Amino acid sequence: MTIAAILQDRGENSIISVSLDMPVVEALALLADKRIGAVPVIDREQVVGILSERDMIYGMRRDGAAFLDRPVREAMTSPVITVTSRTTPLEALAMMTRRRIRHLPVVDDGVLVGFVSIGDLVKARMERIEQEAAAMREYIQTA
Repeated sequence: MTIAAILQDRGENSIISVSLDMPVVEALALLADKRIGAVPVIDREQVVGILSERDMIYGMRRDGAAFLDRPVREAMTSPVITVTSRTTPLEALAMMTRRRIRHLPVVDDGVLVGFVSIGDLVKARMERIEQEAAAMREYIQTA
């Protein structure tokens, strides 16, 4: 299984993103309205960063309410760590654990094709384990 399999069930326009110049307050509202923890930051069709809940917390702690008026470019995490659609969920989970991150843009040939969270990957891994266990039970029962 690859990340492409996880993404295939999503709609064409499922990637929510923000621009470098969007005010942080608008990006914060987007995260809250969509009930998501992070978004890729796009500039000229390229992923240039990620804006996450952590970025918001750190910015508010550092700058107070003035942080909300700043552009996303001043709040985002960059450079961005990405994976391809050919990456396995286990490889992506290992990367997330090592880097202590919870979201990964999926980029193929320089184009953003998806965005996955640690929850997406854990769910896919659990489904795979359940399928393997069911296959093993069936094999044992018919042997």
